[in-house]
Amino acid sequence: MLYLVAAFSLLLHLVFWGSGLALLLTPRRWQRYWAFFATAAGIALQSAVVWLAAVHTDLPGTQSYGHASLLVPMGLLLWAFRLRGWAEIRDGLLRSVGVYALVGAVLVALVIPAASASKQLTTMSLGSCDAADYAAGARVLGEFSRSDRTGFLGLTEVVQLHSVDNFFEHWTRLNHFTPAALLALNNAVFGYEIHQTVTVLAAVLVAAALPLVFWIGRALFGFGPLAAGWLALLYGVNPVTLYSVWHVALGQTLAAIGIALLTWCAVDLWRQRIGWREAPALGGLLVVSFWILLGSYNFILLICLVPAVAYVGGQSVWSRQWRQPLVWLGIMGSFLLATMLAFYERSAGLVERFLLFQQYNFGWRIPVLLTDGWLGLVQDIHLERFGGSVGMVLTAVFSALTVIALVRGARRRESGALFALSAVLPIAVGYAFLQVRGAQMGTNASYDAYKLLAVFHPLVLGGLCYWLSRPLIGHAGWRAGAVVAASFILAGNLRTAYASAVRMESAPMIVDADLVMVQALESRPQVTSVNLRIADFWTRLWANAFLLKKPQYFSQHTYEGRRNTELKGEWDLLGGLIQVRLPERGSDGFTLGPRFSLLRTASPDFLRVQLRDGWFDRESAPNSAPWRWTRGDASITIENPHSYPLRAAFSLRGRSLVRRDVQVWLNGQLQRRMMMETDFQTVSIPPFELVPGENVLELRSSVPPGRAGGDSRRLGIMVQGIDIMILGRPPVPPAERS
Repeated sequence: MLYLVAAFSLLLHLVFWGSGLALLLTPRRWQRYWAFFATAAGIALQSAVVWLAAVHTDLPGTQSYGHASLLVPMGLLLWAFRLRGWAEIRDGLLRSVGVYALVGAVLVALVIPAASASKQLTTMSLGSCDAADYAAGARVLGEFSRSDRTGFLGLTEVVQLHSVDNFFEHWTRLNHFTPAALLALNNAVFGYEIHQTVTVLAAVLVAAALPLVFWIGRALFGFGPLAAGWLALLYGVNPVTLYSVWHVALGQTLAAIGIALLTWCAVDLWRQRIGWREAPALGGLLVVSFWILLGSYNFILLICLVPAVAYVGGQSVWSRQWRQPLVWLGIMGSFLLATMLAFYERSAGLVERFLLFQQYNFGWRIPVLLTDGWLGLVQDIHLERFGGSVGMVLTAVFSALTVIALVRGARRRESGALFALSAVLPIAVGYAFLQVRGAQMGTNASYDAYKLLAVFHPLVLGGLCYWLSRPLIGHAGWRAGAVVAASFILAGNLRTAYASAVRMESAPMIVDADLVMVQALESRPQVTSVNLRIADFWTRLWANAFLLKKPQYFSQHTYEGRRNTELKGEWDLLGGLIQVRLPERGSDGFTLGPRFSLLRTASPDFLRVQLRDGWFDRESAPNSAPWRWTRGDASITIENPHSYPLRAAFSLRGRSLVRRDVQVWLNGQLQRRMMMETDFQTVSIPPFELVPGENVLELRSSVPPGRAGGDSRRLGIMVQGIDIMILGRPPVPPAERS
């Protein structure tokens, strides 16, 4: 229930913010359909209000003006009511009621898996760490002012990125501003914490896109109401879309909304042969769409008009008209330029954003998809295609169906057919280029290819399903075949959607109660600065978001704006598999629940410990402590920075696939042999001495690693926790005391 309340609160809040603006900006000839633009207008208006306050005032974040900002959408709604009247408002609501019912149904389906994964409202992900980055931005825009350099925000040596030397401007200039702004404003209004609503907002944004997907189905592809509703539903349950939801990719979903609205505006501008005098009628929605793109995926501005340009170019060549295309380009360029000037600081970061793409190999490898995959017919939630003859048949059938539909539409000179081709072909070429480039260079360009597909996916889906357009489906035989194809596609999508929902119920990355406890450190005045000695990327990034009021240092590069530098913090924050503890609580160290501990680096008992060789990545499951498997023999490095030895005790909680012996070695000397059973147990060894400098602790076994059912890896032991208790200096022998 918590998740449903949060999801519908955020959705209705967007609609409230956008309704007045949509009523005012929708051109008169389309006034009856204003409600289809309400969610996009709400996104743009919320983001713009946060932008104006963050960049042009010194207010201390949305927490100081969140409730007062509600006067903006309220004022616009009253203004629209006065200008348009209740009859037009009611007409738009009645025309959109079915679509918004679909929005609600899809939102419920997207939220239920998250609610099953955790009883508490929190954020989770299937693999990407973007959610923690957005949460940090939400804190920056929610609690700090532009001139604030408190703690991490002003730590230039860590956060500097090109021309940006503070963490606040990192969000206004380089990073994805609008996702963080939406989180900050909505959290301020509803009182949510930063870790509670990121996954929920990912689901809300997909649901918020459905009215526009329905609209472009009707207005651009010529679909009837049922076919357009099917297209919207298909987008909401498509594995390509769900992949972004469960990896919490807010930026690309926002870009898909912006591109859908922008493309409709651009095509309508062309079809209506609108000149300079009539252009302002569409100018408001053009600015809304350009700002959504500039605020979220600013780099996508470079290609956002590709389908529209292809369509206008094709029409111009066919009709041999050259003056109107120049007018069209001039109008589009003027409103783009006006938007970029209005949000100049955001535009100024474009060049540096592209430089970052050249410097870092962002993302991970994502499987190649063909026509059937773009339609959502994939084998699993990781977007793997069906192999063998099944994949070949699916690709051939649906490619042929699309081609036949486009050819028939072209013969009838249907405008929708040319637009469908313009929506699919340029994206297919770009997608193929990126896939080939990634394969040749060994980079993650397949990730970029997926992003390209995702932001244009509403248009691509409509183009691939042009066989549902009204001119073609009027024939009874064609209509029967189209219904069969549509039913088959939807069934395939729902199959994978169900599998992804089941997987999300045991999401490997989640902000649990133990992780939330880290934020308590901000209220401890003795903790002046922190070294984030947390191996797990997800946990380390969330710890950063929870501790923005403290200077923080990283031993390894952690996302943008979090560079690795010398560890200058007064305290080491440890979290994850290994904990270093002092025998008594005191001024030199303390624990935060079972997973985190803090050690003062100036303590005479201070040590640094990290995993070395022989470990698989961190894994987790709901209601269970995270774990790591060993690959067989595994090692841990223990650094004693002092000139004297220290005594320590070692304990390990874990289990094995089969009963095996485990030998604990320290610096090449056997410390203890023990047996590890198949059930969880805690084993320990007697106190040992750590010499100054590096010490290597090894876990060895005479039993080779084995395989678990359904897992191709060779696994040794499953370790849920390692405790190293510092016992102080070893006692001085009597002979040495004198």
